[in-house]
Amino acid sequence: MSDSMSQTLNLTPKRIVSELDRYIVGQAAAKRAVAIALRNRWRRLMVDGKMRDEISPKNIIMIGPTGVGKTEIARRLARMTRSPFIKVEASKYTEVGYVGRDVESMIRELMDLAVHMVQDEEKAAMAQKAGEMAEERLLDLLLPSGRAAAGGPPGIDGPNSAKPRVEATREKFRRMLQAGELDDREVEVETQESGAPQPMARIFTGMGLDDMEKNLNEAMSHLFPKKIQKRKVKIREAWDILISDEASRLVDMDKVAAEAKTRVEQHGIVFIDELDKVAGRENRSGPDVSREGVQRDLLPLVEGSTVPTKYGPVKTDHILFIAAGAFHVAKPSDLIPELQGRFPIRVELSPLTKADFVRILTEPENALTIQYRLLLATEKLELDFSDEAIEELADLACQVNEKNENIGARRLATIMEKLLDEVSFEAPDISPTKIAVTPQYVRERLGDLVEDADLTRYIL
Repeated sequence: MSDSMSQTLNLTPKRIVSELDRYIVGQAAAKRAVAIALRNRWRRLMVDGKMRDEISPKNIIMIGPTGVGKTEIARRLARMTRSPFIKVEASKYTEVGYVGRDVESMIRELMDLAVHMVQDEEKAAMAQKAGEMAEERLLDLLLPSGRAAAGGPPGIDGPNSAKPRVEATREKFRRMLQAGELDDREVEVETQESGAPQPMARIFTGMGLDDMEKNLNEAMSHLFPKKIQKRKVKIREAWDILISDEASRLVDMDKVAAEAKTRVEQHGIVFIDELDKVAGRENRSGPDVSREGVQRDLLPLVEGSTVPTKYGPVKTDHILFIAAGAFHVAKPSDLIPELQGRFPIRVELSPLTKADFVRILTEPENALTIQYRLLLATEKLELDFSDEAIEELADLACQVNEKNENIGARRLATIMEKLLDEVSFEAPDISPTKIAVTPQYVRERLGDLVEDADLTRYIL
């Protein structure tokens, strides 16, 4: 049973929603939809026989304005199950034959991410063994003649006379190394650099062949010998270099690629944002000419196809696609019928209210007020937000969103940064101290900006 599958086993729909509630306020319908979709993936893997391959994922379209939590829901969902996840924007892709990126590149990027994810996990699993090997290499650098003396040809005094003395010295240095007493000593380590001339593939950039550029650079790097570069670094830095080097040697990349491919095919999540930007089937000209073409290129991926990657062919039949868009002008019904049919679940996310803003500032584990408290606590400066001040900030965010473009919860980040701009700048000089953020404090720093429409447009 893979890690992603064992993770999903313990995630019932109710628990998934509960986990999402820790970071995202409201949007119960969207949370419920993704929770069911995720659980259905586990249920499919529990089905025996040929029917397992016949069950397709229930792809989702999230409809709602910007800043209401669409991307965060999908990202948290992937993080919960350690599934390969990629966020792409539909507007960046073009129909085959036009200048731009082809849609299959999103699967190749997802595969690259999965390989790095599995590789990091394998390195972590090998950390202890890699640490032991790195320690021996560091001791060899500190005592270059140690092993030669201990295991080399017999000298005048015989083969065993120097060995106990060398081993005693080595063990003494080992204890000092483990205690951190040698961290500031410099050693010379060897690092490898690719010998490939990287700029030579740049001629392909901008032709919709971005993957060709990357793959050609990698291919060229294998044709040229690796450059060995010697660097003098302190032991604390050498330790990280050597551990990374040893861990890389211990990892079986064929095994990594096979596991990554399985995770992408069975647990991968692709989040396609701004799908509404490529909706619309009427005949158009100019920059919109390839909108329907992008939809038709997306269709085989969502239906299930095989995408060639440098790690081998990847099947998209069971990848979960979550699309999102504001759909202010275009509607989901403006998508081509075939694509509509491949997104059977549609959920609408509601715009955020003042009450939602209050909850966003206080309830999530990563709330902005908590983040700023922790940041400034490093300067020995304590921030104390009163409940009334939170209400005032939420009210100001609503006002600015009404007067200008409604960017949802992202407005709170702008307002908080402006509110604490002076404190953040002066913190090293005024700490240790405690600052009480009250409604008056908020109005003094933001009141004029909110009332002045021109200033609000450019600053908040």
